[in-house]
Amino acid sequence: MVRRIQKVAVIGSGVMGSGIAAHLANCGFETILFDIVPNQLTAAEEKAGLTLESKAVRNRFVDSAMKKLLKQKPAPLTTKRSLAKISTGNLEDDLKKLGEVDWIIEVVTENLAIKQSLFEKVESVRKPGTIVTSNTSGISIDAMAEGRSEDFQKHFLGTHFFNPPRYLKLLEVIPSKYTDPEVLEYIVKFGEDEIGKGVVVAKDTPNFIGNRIGTYGLMVTLQVMRDKGFSVGEIDSVTGPLIGRPKSATLRTLDVVGLDTFVHVARNVYDNTTGEEQKVFEVPDYLLKMVENGWLGAKSGQGFFLKKGKEILELDVDSFEYVERKQLNTPSIAFAKQQKGLSNRVKSLVYAEDRTGELLWNIIAPTLLYSAELTGEISDHIVGIDQAMKWGFGWTQGPFELWDAIGVTKSVARLTAEGKEIPAIVNALLDKGYDSFYTKIDDELHYFDGTDYVKVPRNEKAIDLATYKKKNGVLKQNAGASVIDFGDGVLLLEFTSKSNSLGMDTMQMLNYAIDLLDQTDDFVGLVIGNQSKNFSVGANLAMILMEAEDDNFFELQSIVHGFQQGTLRMKYSRKPIVAAPYNMTLGGGAEVCLAASHIQASSETYMGLVEVGVGVIPGGGGNKELYMKQLQGLPKGINFDLQNIVNKTFETIAMAKVSMSAEEARDNNFLNFVDGVSVNPDHLLYDAKQAVLGLVQAGYQPPTREKIPVVGEPGYAALLLGAEGLANSGYASEYDVEIAKKLAFVLAGGLVPYGTLVDEQYLLDLEREAFIDLVKSQRTQQRMQHMLVKGKPLRN
Repeated sequence: MVRRIQKVAVIGSGVMGSGIAAHLANCGFETILFDIVPNQLTAAEEKAGLTLESKAVRNRFVDSAMKKLLKQKPAPLTTKRSLAKISTGNLEDDLKKLGEVDWIIEVVTENLAIKQSLFEKVESVRKPGTIVTSNTSGISIDAMAEGRSEDFQKHFLGTHFFNPPRYLKLLEVIPSKYTDPEVLEYIVKFGEDEIGKGVVVAKDTPNFIGNRIGTYGLMVTLQVMRDKGFSVGEIDSVTGPLIGRPKSATLRTLDVVGLDTFVHVARNVYDNTTGEEQKVFEVPDYLLKMVENGWLGAKSGQGFFLKKGKEILELDVDSFEYVERKQLNTPSIAFAKQQKGLSNRVKSLVYAEDRTGELLWNIIAPTLLYSAELTGEISDHIVGIDQAMKWGFGWTQGPFELWDAIGVTKSVARLTAEGKEIPAIVNALLDKGYDSFYTKIDDELHYFDGTDYVKVPRNEKAIDLATYKKKNGVLKQNAGASVIDFGDGVLLLEFTSKSNSLGMDTMQMLNYAIDLLDQTDDFVGLVIGNQSKNFSVGANLAMILMEAEDDNFFELQSIVHGFQQGTLRMKYSRKPIVAAPYNMTLGGGAEVCLAASHIQASSETYMGLVEVGVGVIPGGGGNKELYMKQLQGLPKGINFDLQNIVNKTFETIAMAKVSMSAEEARDNNFLNFVDGVSVNPDHLLYDAKQAVLGLVQAGYQPPTREKIPVVGEPGYAALLLGAEGLANSGYASEYDVEIAKKLAFVLAGGLVPYGTLVDEQYLLDLEREAFIDLVKSQRTQQRMQHMLVKGKPLRN
């Protein structure tokens, strides 16, 4: 029986170690961060009269790392509150604290002897049964376990987090030959369920899966760039989003990673391979020269690219001068952009008979062959390789998914004609008469395992909504949303419009779902969620602008009123409604969440009422609900300053504050203490459904409709001073102040006495009137137009 992990120690407080500690703290785990004791004083420590025995000196490395956690971008902490879960120590004074934890993660320098020495110390204080893992990116797990006790070896394995740990999904888990299978199974499940990772089990081979394939692909690209005469800019212009890779493409990615780091990773594979494979990992002379020059990429200010003023220059690797950035512009690129779907786009580019096709075929084909050759050596199946590349390197399609996209039969014919050796798994696939590594059987995804198709393993909590809909059907749908029978008596409302913007069609489907809840006993509750890029970017701005430009303000009144009544129906539905937001949850998307019985948010939820950016205030009840959410969080029977509550709400909306995590959304009062957070985004819909069933089992009752205390006329005057303050401090334009005054009037409840109790509908009427007045303004319409065209706010 594996002991449940409740407390963790991380040894090594560098960027990676502190990032892992931050991620564990974000997930709710008490974590101790360790590092070595400094062997000399800094000038500042000497000046302060400190000695090498002073605690501040002995804990300098870890204490410094803790301070950096609050300053790093992107932020490793989901909320500053997470920092309280991290304590610090050093490996001399506090070594015994390792005996208090259930999991010890080593994140020290990539040197086998140093790691082995550390594990000897760890074993001297470690409790039997404590799991110990190394965050190595490539050193042998077997070698690290040598010489340790049987209990240590059984509980030892590799856990390779990808940087930054909060944001990158991949966690490679690497068992040694000694690892207890029960420990491996536990860590895999823990990684998925408790710390939200996409876990891939890798074999103990050089650089494991992600870095082995990824580094190979990068090295091939560097070689093709030099051999075929492509420039740095040309490479990146076609190896990014155009083919389903990150915006940083190839060489910009190396700049971000650090060229010295990349050289270290490449050399690790070079030192542990032979023959033709080894030659690929030989670092090019120009890359070694760049590292020698200190041109390490982003951290040194220059690498393959150099920013000069507003211009970004590229390095000419022959002359070693920075020149104007180039792009590939070929007929195939223009043609590919007209193709529907990534697979069709990539297929057209790979086989194009121009410079783009030459480049992509020569970097993609070798990577596909290499991935196939290593299947079985680095991973038990192709799924692990595909997942590693998608979760760790941001590829939209893994190597075998990409192979399916370009056509296995067609590509193998060309490879054979070029004299390439075809890997065994590919020949086995074709010998079976198959032409794809993946296929659907009974609506379930299967992969080719070298013999036949096998069902792709999936955590039961990872619901694939597209497959679910295909298998179970849709109750009703229109252009804006679908209503689905989600099983166990639960409905699901899925937004389906472009960017999941909310319009009349969305509200129609929301009302249909609530009708099913209220008028039948077939369903016990509703989840509002989806699985596209973002939960919702807000109301359909184009529709609002079009109506405004046509002076259809009566129609707009009706639309806003319909949105308000929809969210009001949600709030008082007799059965629970759970919203499942993730990523961008803005404007109307946030208002839908605020009206729900419960919010089950993904950890990475960026929520805010941002309407002032397009010249209006929230129009779907968001002003009222954010205000009420704060009121409801206060203890009953305790006197409090109502003005402070309304000031906080005003500031949040007037400054269009957007949370950078679900926990920050809680700090901003969009979530309360009973709302839930899912650390694994793949489990969000499952968790939301369980939240519905939990509320039902607990005897859910809708809230009682009560009148709301407002600050009235004196509070309105105070808010106006706040609005002027924003303008005077440079945070608001003249028109921002006009919008803020409208917002202040609504939140204050109009010109009534302080403390007046008003009905929700009264506040909704004020909100709707202010919204329409602002939409009539030419300056608001200019803001809307600018947002639609430019994708960013206009400060007019």
